[in-house]
Amino acid sequence: MSNINNEALQSLGLTANRDNVNKTNEANKELGQEQFLELMTAQIRNQDPFKPLENGEFLSQIAQFSTVTGIQDLQDSFSSFAGSISSNQALQASALVGRSVLVNSDASILQPAGKVEGAINLPTSSSEVNVEFYNAAGELVKQLPLGPQSQGIAQFTWDGFGSNGTRAPAGVYRIVANAAIDGETVALGTLVKDNVESVILGRPGEGTTLNLSSLGPTDFNRVEEIR
Repeated sequence: MSNINNEALQSLGLTANRDNVNKTNEANKELGQEQFLELMTAQIRNQDPFKPLENGEFLSQIAQFSTVTGIQDLQDSFSSFAGSISSNQALQASALVGRSVLVNSDASILQPAGKVEGAINLPTSSSEVNVEFYNAAGELVKQLPLGPQSQGIAQFTWDGFGSNGTRAPAGVYRIVANAAIDGETVALGTLVKDNVESVILGRPGEGTTLNLSSLGPTDFNRVEEIR
């Protein structure tokens, strides 16, 4: 952008010395459209008649100002859109209180006299599907053979009893699922069923957290299915 001479600044009540510039910046940190047009008018009025500015220079200045203004408008619109998404997500999450959800997790919490429910999302049909539960020491406590399963959601339920027929202690158990697909054993992710007790609405940009009965605080984005 072309330099504006001191006479142009003075005609607008501005001076080029550092102190006044700092005061002006503190009073108004943004150059609005009205101030931009005043500066451009003053620049035209005080230009050298023997070396007038070309039309391209004016167009360049207007284009630069329009670009900056457009970026600011885009940022404002994006902030508004992001806030709308956050509010919508919070509204959806609040409606989950008292309902059950399937959450991406390879850990389950076995409550006293309780059971563990979950599911596996099979990418294709399998001739044999197994779900295994391991305790904190890494020991296999229970294996659930689900048999042949079609593509899609395959549900499972562990009643809390180990392979030895006795009830397993309450606590955290790691879930490992695998399926026989095209002659190979393929490891699969698991979904754990849990109940939503309450919802924590995070600040903008932090997302929403669900307080689940067994798994505790869980990011809303980990929910795969609502039941």
